[in-house]
Amino acid sequence: MSENIVTELALGVLRIEMRRPEKKNALTGPMYAAMADALERAAREDAVRVVLIHGQSEVFTAGNDLADFLDGPADDPNRPVFRFLRNIAAAPKPLVAAVTGNAVGVGTTMLLHCDLVYAGESARFQLPFVNLALCPEAASSLLLPRLAGHQRAAELLFFGEPFGAAKAHEIGLANAVLPDAGVFAHARERAQKLATLPAASLRETKRLLKQSIAALVPQVMQDEGEIFKRQLASPAAKEAFSAFLEKRKPDFSKFQGASEG
Repeated sequence: MSENIVTELALGVLRIEMRRPEKKNALTGPMYAAMADALERAAREDAVRVVLIHGQSEVFTAGNDLADFLDGPADDPNRPVFRFLRNIAAAPKPLVAAVTGNAVGVGTTMLLHCDLVYAGESARFQLPFVNLALCPEAASSLLLPRLAGHQRAAELLFFGEPFGAAKAHEIGLANAVLPDAGVFAHARERAQKLATLPAASLRETKRLLKQSIAALVPQVMQDEGEIFKRQLASPAAKEAFSAFLEKRKPDFSKFQGASEG
């Protein structure tokens, strides 16, 4: 387990907290592994009826820790990030998320797999994949247009611009927008109420809600992963990551079409 992932089981709710606030909860391999383990525990143990995922009042997660992410082999399907994404997509029990502060990249795409999402007024979501010369991940190319419609999904994914809690609520990504101070308490209360309901009925209801795309999600994840791996090795991506780490604006003017890689 990672020291930056805290888990606690109480009243049927398994709480998963991303706790690396000094790095804006940027996710590392050990953090992904710990969250994947927690989701496997939730699926396995009858004592767990609901999962609640959250960060701190200042931040949900800034997404991948880029230095850590670039250090690992992109083509390893057993990488902790991929195991986490497979587990959250296939989670059989209700997933509830409480989001305050920034939710960047996977911090937003993981929410597409949650059943209930409560956002604080400070919540800021972002899908910066194209800006990093990459493509969407976590089956977001399937789930986001299904949720928001093609045009709104295209705008969010093409431009990668941050958007607030009100827009997240408008497109269906968040169930409600609440004052920051009350988000976690509200999400926990909702999770605890779910934990008192018939567990088998909840699982079957979730399965039925998701069955129309259950087979598509892993296939789209695999397709995205192949393109993501190819894009990650491209000159444009190298420029994007270098610019990010050097805190400058990237210059994509020299990369055209297929020559980007």
